[in-house]
Order: sequence, then structure tokens, then C-alpha cells
Amino acid sequence: MPIQRYKQKMKTKTKILLLIISLSVLIASCSKEEGEGGTSSITGKIYVINYNAEFTDIKDSGYAQEENVYIIYGDNEVYDDDFDTNYDGTYLFQHLRKGDYTIFVYSKNLNPPHTPKTPVMGKVSITENHQEVELEDIVIYN
Repeated sequence: MPIQRYKQKMKTKTKILLLIISLSVLIASCSKEEGEGGTSSITGKIYVINYNAEFTDIKDSGYAQEENVYIIYGDNEVYDDDFDTNYDGTYLFQHLRKGDYTIFVYSKNLNPPHTPKTPVMGKVSITENHQEVELEDIVIYN
């Protein structure tokens, strides 16, 4: 009879251990970071002001078509995705989870030496599921 009890105790301990492992995996999978896989979105528009070669006079301005817009998830070091603006300057990043995001686009610098690659950034937080966040227009110079 002692062997029977020992086997029963081992079965019970094994079941408890498996339950603990299963719960640990479930809890770990619930803590999701920023990025794709959610139900929220970020949208906005890019507005461009075009200058002459000397950057002294504005030639024209309007919403930027086919301008590359980038998104950074959380505090990553490099961008995670990009989107070319539509015919009306609109960009859209979909299927995002809760968290912090940085949207940026490159612009020429108005100050000499007018470097061609100066990032213009906008930061936003998604705080709930199914949230549609609209950023203010991002203005760039060309």
C-alpha cells in the first residue's frame, strides 16, 4: 500500500507542476509590447513647403504625395515599418497594440547647410483597443 500512496502523491505533484507551468506561460503571453497585432491605428498627413534653391522664397506648398513616413514601436533604436503617403498626403499605420509610438519623416533643414535628412517627429500613445489616433499635420521642407 505505501507504493500506491507514493504513486498517487507523484501524480498529484506532477499535475500541480504542469498547472503552474501552464499559468506562467499564459501570464507571460499576455504582456504584449508595442507593435503589430492589435486593433488600433495611427493616421495623419504630411504637408510640404517647397523652397527655391537658396531657401529664400517659397515656390509652392501642399500635401506631400508618395512621401516615406516611418514608425518606431516603443523605444526601439531603428524604425519598424514605413508607409508612402497617399495622393492627398495621408499615411496610415494599422493593427497596432497599446503603447508608445514615434512617427517621423525626413525634411530638409531650413538653416544652412540645408542638410537633406533632418527627421521631423511626432509622438503618440495608444491607450486602448480599437483606438484611432490622428496626429496633427507634420510639416516638412523641400
